[in-house]
This record gives sequence, structure tokens and C-alpha cells, in this order.
Amino acid sequence: MIRLSVNINKFATLRNARGGNNPDITNAAIYCERFGAQGITVHPRPDERHITYQDARDLKKIVSTEYNIEGNPIKSFMDLVLSVKPTQVTLVPDDPDALTSNAGWNTIHHKDYLKDIITELKRNDIRTSIFLDPDITLLESAAATGADRIELYTESYALNYKKSASIAIKPYIETATEAIKWGLGINAGHDLDLDNLSYFTKHLPGLEEVSIGHALICDSIYRGLESTIADYLRRCAT
Repeated sequence: MIRLSVNINKFATLRNARGGNNPDITNAAIYCERFGAQGITVHPRPDERHITYQDARDLKKIVSTEYNIEGNPIKSFMDLVLSVKPTQVTLVPDDPDALTSNAGWNTIHHKDYLKDIITELKRNDIRTSIFLDPDITLLESAAATGADRIELYTESYALNYKKSASIAIKPYIETATEAIKWGLGINAGHDLDLDNLSYFTKHLPGLEEVSIGHALICDSIYRGLESTIADYLRRCAT
């Protein structure tokens, strides 16, 4: 079964809109795991507009499944993850003012930079993943960085899924197939939802984990968190 890691950033967005500690982020993670989530993901940004660095530290104490921290490896982020030591760090090249992640790494151009970052993470026994567009030309250099996995950026799949699912997923299948040859594990995330997830998980070779936040939290408003996580888990089953 493909693992479902729930990105809980949106719980923090709601909390920060009002101040205080409601909803409580650690409780949100506990409930997600209780209802079946096989991992917790957070993406702290430098302005801490949703998940804060302290949230990331607090979650380390209570997450009992896999803990994934995403972000651009600036100094403050690296200091955070090297102190927290999550299960996995996903490196994302997002600008500080980006509303959400909108592109993967150019691993050819940034190979040496990523290699240095990943060497330090692996020295601390942290699994590493590189956020990547579906492009087979990036895989040789991705593997050369020493990364354990790639996380395929799935926005274009989600945008084109209803037009033609088979066309939308084609570059992802090609990239995943090539990634396996280079010994890279495969994660995926961004705009996956109850409509498009099942097709993706059934057709993508080697997929190990999906990270889903925005759509899952939105669905939980209507369906409830427990039933929503169960629905997503069913679509991860292959």
C-alpha cells in the first residue's frame, strides 16, 4: 500500500488567522495518525505564516509514524531539521514569498549545491527527497546528489486529469520508470485529491508515498477528518 502522509499546514493557517492555539497543531497530528495517516508532513516557511519552526519541533515529540519536513534548505531551515531530525526532509526550491510550491529543482544546475545539502542530511541519518518536475533529463543529476527519493510535483497532472488522464500521467510514468533505473524512490504531491488520486496511484510505477494537505483538509470540513482520511487511504490502495 502506498503511504499517505497528511500535510497539516492548513490547520496552522486556521490557527494563525485567529491567534491563540485553536486548532492545536499537535492534536491535529495525533488525530490524523489515529485515523490512519501513515505520516505527517509540514512545510515551515521563513515568515512562519502557517507552520512555525516551534511547531516543527513540538511535532517531533508526538509523531509516531513518519515525519516529513519540507522546505528550501536555507540556513534557518537546515538548522531546524538538523536539530529535529525528522524521518525525511523534502527539499523544495520555493521562494520566500511563494504562496505555495510551484516548481521543482533544476538538478543539473543545482547538483553540487544539493549534493552538499544532502550529504549533511544523510550524515545525520535523515532520508532525503528532492521535489522534481516530471522530466527524465533531471534524473541522472538527481541521483548524483545522493538523494534517496524524488517527490514528483503533480500540479500539471491534476490540472490536466479531467481532460485526459492517460495523457496527464504519461510524463510521470516515464519519469518514474527512469527514476527506478537510477535507484531513486518515488514520492508525489501537490493538488492530488479524491478525484484524481486513485488513477495516479494505480498507474505510477514505484510510488511509495503521497503527501496531501490542502484538498484533504478541505474535504474534511464536509466529510469529517476520520472519514476523509479513510477515503484517501482507499485510493492509495493498489
